[in-house]
Amino acid sequence: MQQDIHGATPDAGRAPSDPARGIPVQRRRTPAEATPPASEAAPESAAGGGRAARRRARGAARRNRRRRLLKWTGGLSAFVLVAGCGGAYYAYQHFNNNITAVKVQLGNEAERPKPVGDAMNILVLGSDSREGLGRSYGDEGSAGHADTTMLFHVAKDRTNATVLSIPRDLMVSVPDCQTPDGKTIPGSPRTMFNNSLGQEGRDPGCTWKTVEKLTGIRVDHFVMVDFEAVKTLSTAVGGVEVCAAKDINDPDSHLKMSKGRHVVQGDEALAFVRTRHAVGQGGDLSRIPLQQQFISSMIRSVKSDDTLTNPAKLWKLADAATKALTVDSGIGSVDKLTELALDISKVDTEHITFTTVPVLDDPADENRLVLKQPDAGQLFSMVGGDRSLTGPAAAPQAPGTASAAATPEAAQAAPAAPSAAAPSTPSAAAAPAADAKALRVAVRNGSGTPGQAQQTVDRLQAKGYARAATAANAPVAEATTIAHPAGKAAEAAALATALGLPADAVKADPKLGAKDGLVLVLGKDAPAAAAAAASAPATEAPKDLQRVQADDTDVCAK
Repeated sequence: MQQDIHGATPDAGRAPSDPARGIPVQRRRTPAEATPPASEAAPESAAGGGRAARRRARGAARRNRRRRLLKWTGGLSAFVLVAGCGGAYYAYQHFNNNITAVKVQLGNEAERPKPVGDAMNILVLGSDSREGLGRSYGDEGSAGHADTTMLFHVAKDRTNATVLSIPRDLMVSVPDCQTPDGKTIPGSPRTMFNNSLGQEGRDPGCTWKTVEKLTGIRVDHFVMVDFEAVKTLSTAVGGVEVCAAKDINDPDSHLKMSKGRHVVQGDEALAFVRTRHAVGQGGDLSRIPLQQQFISSMIRSVKSDDTLTNPAKLWKLADAATKALTVDSGIGSVDKLTELALDISKVDTEHITFTTVPVLDDPADENRLVLKQPDAGQLFSMVGGDRSLTGPAAAPQAPGTASAAATPEAAQAAPAAPSAAAPSTPSAAAAPAADAKALRVAVRNGSGTPGQAQQTVDRLQAKGYARAATAANAPVAEATTIAHPAGKAAEAAALATALGLPADAVKADPKLGAKDGLVLVLGKDAPAAAAAAASAPATEAPKDLQRVQADDTDVCAK
């Protein structure tokens, strides 16, 4: 596990480029990148002159430039800042050479979730890499794990956006991953989400695949930033306003903040987004709302007139943004990032909703998390089906065009079950028996579709069946069944209810002894039913879903 150990305030420079992290990159950089040419830095000094015609001409140019800049801005932190770099188009080559691009390997296209029309899903990764930072932040030399992860969904009609925060302590199944040089990194059947990056040399493409498997939502691009990026970007924008509902003194992150509103940048900004021990219940789930508050405020700062009409600030912002970003090769140029930013800028901040994937404490380890069902599946279904959490709702995708949580793992919300006869009543999502975490469940794949057993195990563990595990494949069967030994009919019935199976799927097996657990044999109906459930996106958000609106200025750290 990647420990979150904080150290003293650093005076080290930016961390080395990604090759030092073991991530193959495409780096384009020129010696002259550090400062803009005099001709490019001139806009701020152009003010002055006494002739009215020249003033009118300059005023018209400023208004035209501002209209262009307004088009470049919008979206989540990295994207908003990319928008700023697009606004400084006159420095195209300079910014283009700043960008670090990574080519990711996503494997078999047929195994990935299907695209959802023109909707976009961008994976935003915050790496906790300490390479090049010495002992300033503890865990010296760490290559960086997925410390902060957000899935940014932009609706197909660009009227709204949803940002899903994925807790780093969530237990997930990480698939096998391929590096650009052809190396295969073995997957992990059950590990912390943050181990999907950095651990054993895993690159952002591995986190990408993990998110697709977890949510059933197709990812289109990724953007990654590190510790230094938070510092430089917050400074470039002139500081980010945050709010504390109480005095905060966190010796681990070195944040000391009095109750009220503050403008933070540099080391203090980084300390704010890393603070967790002095807020909420002191864990990662308490830190996520602070990050959502910070990014929402940064969006508002970048879109403000104070930024858009200040060429010098725009230059600093664009330069910092393009140096800070690591992106996939599909958007590894100013042209591509500009096109992306233009799309995202169409979404008003009042229609950008941040939320956290619903989770529960892991029955097997109270320091870890598992998906809270059916809430998580319901949320994945909404986002996958292009449904808005607030503001104008995009029309749902027609069946066959939306991924809407296209994998069985993601189709966990009722009636997401391996049977077409899944009940649609709330009782179908009933919690498993109290001793479910001690119950052995052997999952055998008789569906004829590879990968079904492991995906089902992931679902069961998320539902509290901590001892569910894959077993040898079974002969191909038409229907899914649950076999139980004498004395465990109630446990088998509870499992059937949790999976949405009909009552006649449960069978007693005299060959099983008293010490045996249950045997779940997946039939041909398992993948078919999951796909059918995926074609009908959820229409309502889970009850009590945590949310932060990007335009809400009253959010404070508690």
